[in-house]
Amino acid sequence: MDYYHDGMMQKLFQALEEPKSMDDIDLSPGFVQNFILKVINTYGNIKVQQIHEITGLNMDLLEECLKPMEKDNLVSQTGGGFLFASVEYTIKKQGHEKAAKLMEENPYVGIAPVTYDEYFKIMEIQLKGRYPLFIPTEVVERSFYDVVGMEYPKKVLNEAAIGGKGFFIYGPPGTGKTFLTSKMSELLPPIIMPRYVEFSGNIIQFFDPDFHKLRPEQPGDTRWVKIFAPFVFTGSELSTEKMETLYNPNKGVFETSPIIKANGGVLLLDDLGRQKEDPNVLLNRMIVPLENKKDVIYIKGAPVIVHTHFIPALSTNLEITIIDEAHLRRAPLHVYLEVPNSDEIVEVFQRNLDALKEDYGEEVLERFRNVYIPQMEHGEGLKPTFAHARDIAQIAQAIRIRRGEEKITVEILEEALDQHILVSMQRKYTPELFDRIITQGSKPHH
Repeated sequence: MDYYHDGMMQKLFQALEEPKSMDDIDLSPGFVQNFILKVINTYGNIKVQQIHEITGLNMDLLEECLKPMEKDNLVSQTGGGFLFASVEYTIKKQGHEKAAKLMEENPYVGIAPVTYDEYFKIMEIQLKGRYPLFIPTEVVERSFYDVVGMEYPKKVLNEAAIGGKGFFIYGPPGTGKTFLTSKMSELLPPIIMPRYVEFSGNIIQFFDPDFHKLRPEQPGDTRWVKIFAPFVFTGSELSTEKMETLYNPNKGVFETSPIIKANGGVLLLDDLGRQKEDPNVLLNRMIVPLENKKDVIYIKGAPVIVHTHFIPALSTNLEITIIDEAHLRRAPLHVYLEVPNSDEIVEVFQRNLDALKEDYGEEVLERFRNVYIPQMEHGEGLKPTFAHARDIAQIAQAIRIRRGEEKITVEILEEALDQHILVSMQRKYTPELFDRIITQGSKPHH
């Protein structure tokens, strides 16, 4: 669809074709040769095909670099076939000594990086004038197709995406805050980003497969990736230290913070108030990146400007008053997620069973509905959450498999309900006491 691969994206793909010679690539010949030398030194004996797979560098470009390295007595051929790809190289004494020094300075071996200047330029092209967006109706519908109910919250998130505005999302636990916010990665246009960036001989890792989801179409230059707009989330583990770019000696790279990983997408700060530090101290750290759409990181003491063009999403189960008004102004929209009704939770339960390819009858759905119908209507009157629907479907599947039965029955569902901790606790305690146990961790009194 044009929305995910528009005219600008097509031009970027033309610009980011696979570099086939040193004239085509943004890296210096010295850097590339040193990079290849480290790879050969690490592996001992290695075929050119493997060097290509490890670094992502084109065969012709590798040949252009390896020939002079042979002449300089750094590496030598030890065998291989007629095709250059099958030629095997080994490191020579002089090459090993040089590689050892290089590894001390920068031990990273893997996909070749792009230069800092190239990263900055490509990002600038994509992010300049990004908002307001025109999001086609079919994109909105497809992004939210598996979200049950929540018509008003979906409308607010759509508006946040159009204007690039931050928002506050709140409501009881299990109402789908993280799930709903994650849908914005499909609402926003995709972005091309580098896997790694080289700055003054150091390597900065930008791509994180935990948060960056690849699009089906990819640029020819494998050092770049096209991803869905990032959805990066952090919870109670967040600290000011984790908001900095820190060196990882095991990988030999500087790892970027959530603020930088969210560039071009959404950064959800979940569970605000549950961190060890004051939430306003954490939010203060975000003021400059939010205002300027750029942040300064330090690579071995040198300041480096990076792009931080993200939409902030703030979430808490605590009182909204824990956050200063100044920070709420940066997330001016707000979405309250209500407890789902019995129809909505049954639909989510049914969708989860279908996704698990389970067989069940209408009586199973009706029994599940009865758990959440008010007591005055002869139900159990438990408080429904979308998380219950997912968990109980999965527990019921496990019970069915253990029992060796063909389909999920009411009896299997009963056992799944009994095994679910929150369902059991709600059945045991009054709603007021249950809420206090969950939110404050206080012990029940008998």
